Amino acid sequence: MTMTGKEFLDHLNERGLIEQKTANEELEIHLNARRVIYCGFDPTADSLHTGSLIPLLMLKRFQLAGHRPIILIGGCTGLIGDPSFKSEERQLNSPDLVAAWVKKLKKQLSKFLNFDTANDNSAIIVDNLSWTSDLSVITFLREVGKHFSVNTMLSREAVKKRLTREGSGISFTEFSYALLQGLDFAELYRRYACTVQIGGSDQWGNIVSGIDLSRRQSNARCFGLTLPLITKTDGTKFGKTEQGTIWLDPSKTSPYSFYQYWLGVSDSDVYRFLKFFTFLPLEKITEIEASDTLFDGKPSAQTLLASEVTRLVHGEDGLSMAKRITGCLFSGDVSDLSEHDFLQLEEDGVATTVPIDYCDLPLTKLLVKVGVVKSGKEVKDALTRGSLSVNGEVKSPKDNMRGAETFSVERAYFGRYFLLRLGKKKFHLFCN
Repeated sequence: MTMTGKEFLDHLNERGLIEQKTANEELEIHLNARRVIYCGFDPTADSLHTGSLIPLLMLKRFQLAGHRPIILIGGCTGLIGDPSFKSEERQLNSPDLVAAWVKKLKKQLSKFLNFDTANDNSAIIVDNLSWTSDLSVITFLREVGKHFSVNTMLSREAVKKRLTREGSGISFTEFSYALLQGLDFAELYRRYACTVQIGGSDQWGNIVSGIDLSRRQSNARCFGLTLPLITKTDGTKFGKTEQGTIWLDPSKTSPYSFYQYWLGVSDSDVYRFLKFFTFLPLEKITEIEASDTLFDGKPSAQTLLASEVTRLVHGEDGLSMAKRITGCLFSGDVSDLSEHDFLQLEEDGVATTVPIDYCDLPLTKLLVKVGVVKSGKEVKDALTRGSLSVNGEVKSPKDNMRGAETFSVERAYFGRYFLLRLGKKKFHLFCN
């Protein structure tokens, strides 16, 4: 072990990564030896999003400290739906759809941890459907249900909120979720001697259920640790933009857009996020914050955060592509962009019009039509200032009536792409 249990937990506390934990002193002693740790991820979509990064990276931190991580994918619990602090009942998805999502998540999750079986702390991925698919209702009620007090379950905050809210309340299906998650912990203890579960702070009640069931069924001493739910200081939801969720799948959120999201983190959040989402030493983060405070200009922390997290999720190739596109757009010289780079921009990088309609219109009308500007006056002003360009070619007032010429195939990159830049930060992609 590289650290004692106390040293490790103190380190996590210093990074702000612990919300709650059971039996603090006992847990410190427990982690002096190599332990098996697990975290569950339910397949509620075909990709995880940035909200999943904190627990994923926490498993990695445990592994780097010498412990063995288990990723549990909820092929069973994903069919039920976790009611924890949800305002209404989840829509049930079909077994085939959930199975397809499980398959995708297994592939996605496998790159975050070390699965080299030559190491005695190599990671494991399991699916809880493997021990529940053949479980009869009678057996479940007798061997699991009898150990749960309805009184205790009703007293939990997540359930109480649903019961007191007007509407449909909570179904027995979702009410039973805590029993299934409790069974997961008890089963992982029996199969892998797993004694620690981690999860978001909204999972505290479910984790405690698993600890209690493991004790009742196997006389096991197990522990739980929850992570803070990340919010931004401006009150907006972490991992959300006007365009939607920031996904970990590059086909849903391109490496460029992913990188841009982290570049846009506010100064008030960035140093906290460096502690949460990177493995940089705390001393290094303190130095960066001190340097940014002294430097009169844009902080360097956002670029470092974007680089570190993009590398973790998309690898060196994804980071290189994101930096290349960012550099080309910033400089205005898009000639170095590859066809694949333009494809990334088309998929979700910038607002896109496909195909090019109205190309025979004056630029003043065309850009209003596709939503780049609100009025033609903005375009006229940009043409006068020389702050409007298409594929790097600056346009002037005389080009206003030459829409068809501006967007002729001969001027297109790779026969179909036109990247319009208005000012320093506004881009729009036109495609044939």
